[in-house]
Amino acid sequence: MADESEQVAVTYERGDYALTRSPGFVLLPQHGRLIHHDPGCGHLTDPASLPRFPDPDGLLWRRLIDSAPSQDTAGRAAYAKSIGLLGGRGQPLTGVCSCVLRPVSPTQAETLRPWPLDEALAAFDRERHAPRLAEMNAQAEEIRRAFPWEDWPTLPLDRYALGLGDSAQTKPYCYVLEFGSNALGSIAGGSARKHLLYWREQDSRWWHDSRYGGVEEAWEAVRAGIVEAVTAAREGRMSDIDAIDAIRSGPALIAKTLRVYAPDAALAVYATTWVPHFVRRLTGEPVPKLERFALMDRLKSVIDADARFAGWTYDEVVTFLFWWADPHRAQQVVKVAAGRDGSLWERCRTGGHIAVGWDEVGDLRAYADKDEFQAAFTAAYGERYHGYKAKISAKANEVWKLLGLRPGDLVVANTGASQVLGVGRVTDEGYAWRADLPDHRHTVAVAWDEGYAQRLDEPERSWATVTVKDVPAALWQRIRRGRTGAAPETADTAEDADTDALTGPAAARPLDAELQTVADALERRGQVVLFGPPGTGKTYTALRFAARWLGELSGGLPGVDPYAEPGTAAYATTLDALTDAGRLTTVTFHPTYGYEDFVEGFRPVRGGGVGGLTLDLTDGVFKRVCARATADPGHPYLVVVDELNRGHLPKILGELITLLEKDKRGRTVTLPLSQRPFAIPPNVYLIGTMNTADRSIRALDAAVRRRFAFVELLPSSAPLQGCHVEQLHLADLLDALNQRIRTHLDREKQIGHAYFLPGGEPVDSAADLAAIIRGEILPLLQEYAYDDYTLLAAFLGEALVDAETHTLRDLTDEGLVTALYTELQVSGGTD
Repeated sequence: MADESEQVAVTYERGDYALTRSPGFVLLPQHGRLIHHDPGCGHLTDPASLPRFPDPDGLLWRRLIDSAPSQDTAGRAAYAKSIGLLGGRGQPLTGVCSCVLRPVSPTQAETLRPWPLDEALAAFDRERHAPRLAEMNAQAEEIRRAFPWEDWPTLPLDRYALGLGDSAQTKPYCYVLEFGSNALGSIAGGSARKHLLYWREQDSRWWHDSRYGGVEEAWEAVRAGIVEAVTAAREGRMSDIDAIDAIRSGPALIAKTLRVYAPDAALAVYATTWVPHFVRRLTGEPVPKLERFALMDRLKSVIDADARFAGWTYDEVVTFLFWWADPHRAQQVVKVAAGRDGSLWERCRTGGHIAVGWDEVGDLRAYADKDEFQAAFTAAYGERYHGYKAKISAKANEVWKLLGLRPGDLVVANTGASQVLGVGRVTDEGYAWRADLPDHRHTVAVAWDEGYAQRLDEPERSWATVTVKDVPAALWQRIRRGRTGAAPETADTAEDADTDALTGPAAARPLDAELQTVADALERRGQVVLFGPPGTGKTYTALRFAARWLGELSGGLPGVDPYAEPGTAAYATTLDALTDAGRLTTVTFHPTYGYEDFVEGFRPVRGGGVGGLTLDLTDGVFKRVCARATADPGHPYLVVVDELNRGHLPKILGELITLLEKDKRGRTVTLPLSQRPFAIPPNVYLIGTMNTADRSIRALDAAVRRRFAFVELLPSSAPLQGCHVEQLHLADLLDALNQRIRTHLDREKQIGHAYFLPGGEPVDSAADLAAIIRGEILPLLQEYAYDDYTLLAAFLGEALVDAETHTLRDLTDEGLVTALYTELQVSGGTD
């Protein structure tokens, strides 16, 4: 096989890949449709006899995948035929094997050398991107005509701000910039606060910086700030923009405004994190600590000083940067029901979109922010959902999710709990309100692939009742494996098993939002505490993170599968393998756990002395981990401490409290017992879990608190959406019960969703749910209520609790479920 040390990191269609370089030719398979670089590839049979296609500059792989989007196999086939890139049966080759591009996670990609700039420049086809550049210029010119620069010093507020009337019809500047100029790059998503000033319909007031006495004063300051920023950019004083207070909280809006009105001085790079990313990739050096627009000026100066970009426009350079080193991550995969019983599928299939109802709220782009939309949705549909806040919020979130879908995201169209109708890739048009349609006017433009049509081997219960829902990574992999090929370009051999029309090589899964939060906290501080009420999956999350994160960086340890799903044999094997290799260590703190257990201490061992025992100075768990990590600096080592707050932390940690700080890693101290130097190496990380029902983080030692990042895990009804036990909707049960607990006690004593997910799957029978209520939830609530049965009845209702006799009513399993349904679903969270 190819030497992995020679691999470089490549981004393509929002995925990360390790490129194995071409040896100067590509191997042409006898049957499949993928080119190969490695003669030792396991997909090939008798590679010595296979024909070779010349690849003198080693860039054929990139030219092939750039010849057409991954879903356009016909376009790629046309390119392959034009250059004679044909397999043994004369079939055009339309993709690359994993021996060319091996999917890796963003974490793994960070360990590889980036694809060299010179090679990328040689592969970049400037002419192919010319139409997009022309569209960018056309949109910018259109904005300048609608909002002439000379008008800006006196531009009226209603020509600028979102929220006044139907913005989709009136098209004020902020609407056009966010929703009407996608070719210039997107600033969609997040809050309308990025526009610095907007009208809030739900409470009929203007939002603006509170330093201003009124909207007129605020608008004068914002307008003057925008004019000053554009003037500074045009005069080559980009870094001066950071000092303009009135526009400081709207960097994306200002950056895109600069692209429109100062195109010869500005770069179409709008997200705050993207600028340092490109500076780092172009220079290969640490990014200087500069403010937002000073850093933009730094990026601009790096480009200006590079002779390889001579004669390029800034738009052309930015297009190249995103092509070469795209900072976008986390492709979303969502399922959307194609109408009741699939009634909308034919319309969606032929129209190239997916559609949902709830039309009374109108165009989502007309709302200044999610809060305003939620208020409008509640007003329109509150009665339909009987005023039940949790249900209203859940349904509103389903609709709002459509606005957050970006080009390249995937939509799984379904009907019922098992039937996949097709999968579509979101196109550049994205979300649109289609007033021309008779109903279901919320649409998202997609390019459909019906090869994914299938019946799932195991139904997804929530699909039958939830219209829009995220598709977890494991489920998406099941759907991918079930894809069949109706089109002639479809994979026809095992060589093609790791590619498909939508994603090309099977892209590695990015960390989900929860695990990414943990990863970011560890990167920032070196140690993190996961805290929350019981049943919120703190230990589960810590171990899931360990399997994924350590697994991806394990260097190919036998038995390690970073993508194994919790609850499977492969997942257990992965944790065991990481533990056996010393990369993962798990301990549980308790009141008698001490410094001698964690760091070092004297322990009795067999030998001389009284009774045949003697005291020997022994290294503790954490000290042993640090010794292994010091000897193996190329791999991370993780310690998971369960029940962190049950131990006496200052006593257990001792002088480690100082050494744990990120900037003190590697610094040595002398341990008091052994009198030997000790240091915590930078590749040691620690995750603790803490149950807030037992003890608040406020009770932790202040010095300990300062050393840790804290990530709160709260109950989530999302895994229970659409899941019922008889008539009782589990998500409604959890939301209503926790609403009552928050009302009568506090948020730290809520009930976690894990109670209703035995074995990782939602409980599905009255007998099992009744057992959970009686054996797990009732005892916990009794403890919270201190045997106050009036309070207990306020939680669960008098049909379950007899407050007068201080007893629980004797109900059958079905009777208990009915009582919960009546009390907590029909009545909701009120008491």
